[in-house]
Amino acid sequence: MSSSDAPEDGPKGASSISQNISDADAFKILLEMKLKKRQKRPALPNTVTELNTEDGSKVYVVGTAHFSDSSKKDVVKTIQEVQPDVVVVELCQYRVSMLKMDEKTLLKEAKEINLEKLQQAIKQNGVMSGLMQMLLLKVSAHITEQLGMAPGGEFREAFKEASKVPFCKFHLGDRPIPVTFKRAIAALSFWQKVKLAWGLCFLSDPISKDDVEKCKQKDLLEQMMAEMIGEFPDLHRTIVSERDIYLTYMLKQAAKQIELPRASENEPRKYIPAVVVGVVGMGHVPGIEKNWNSDLKIQEIMSVPPPSASSKIFKFVLKATVFGLLGYSCYRIGHRTVQFVLSMPATQSYLQRLTEVPQQ
Repeated sequence: MSSSDAPEDGPKGASSISQNISDADAFKILLEMKLKKRQKRPALPNTVTELNTEDGSKVYVVGTAHFSDSSKKDVVKTIQEVQPDVVVVELCQYRVSMLKMDEKTLLKEAKEINLEKLQQAIKQNGVMSGLMQMLLLKVSAHITEQLGMAPGGEFREAFKEASKVPFCKFHLGDRPIPVTFKRAIAALSFWQKVKLAWGLCFLSDPISKDDVEKCKQKDLLEQMMAEMIGEFPDLHRTIVSERDIYLTYMLKQAAKQIELPRASENEPRKYIPAVVVGVVGMGHVPGIEKNWNSDLKIQEIMSVPPPSASSKIFKFVLKATVFGLLGYSCYRIGHRTVQFVLSMPATQSYLQRLTEVPQQ
């Protein structure tokens, strides 16, 4: 090639080249680069479970502990190795803010549970669900304080790594938290609610980082879940089993084949299998494996049942107690204030003068 035929160096030359490439060609070039970088036999951590669809798509489910540095590394390595088309995380739109906050801000937010947060939770989810949410936040704050580590680090790492992979989409795969709380509350009896609230209120056992890392072992986790099932089977069904179904459904939706761009409308459509990385708590992995080959329908687990009679009674008793305490406090404060004012010398002198006026 002569010097006159060679493309110019610099921005002008690059601009002229890019103008000659169609969007479809550019997509194909970048996709080829991505596929070359994708490992055919990826070296994945032992916390990763591989699942396959009927059309050849692959789903790599990373089981994590939500307070774990090791889980963050597992997520980063998996995404770098498989170069996914979609990353699905165990979050919903009500918890997406944790992806944007830094570790320091999240640590501060998790430790500070105040009246304003309680009012917001009650306004958003109702009295019972709001109180349950605050109690679970207290548990999270307890773990945060013990470990000095904010939750959800693996989700933030997944978000960062997904942004580095060409054409990688980021999906929120968990059921909306208000639905989960409302269904969980409706499933419990009155005394189960009291017992659960009591246990959460007085949680103070110390937790070490070794305890958290042990949660990545399936045998220990299954033992913990078995203890929970024995005490609150309905709670386990709504908070764990139903969300297993929802997460499985969202992962299968994300694993649908990808349509390649066409140069023209006359060109036939072409599809390739998708590669998906799912980032979920280790406790959901067995349920996802169990439901993977099932025909899933999520309409039923998305419905919110009407409040039961026990819920209405508990709500009435709670309101009556709050207003009763408030009224009694006002009475006590007012009674003491009146006694204090009457005991003042100036007040007694004034009252004595008033009694003398009618006599005169």
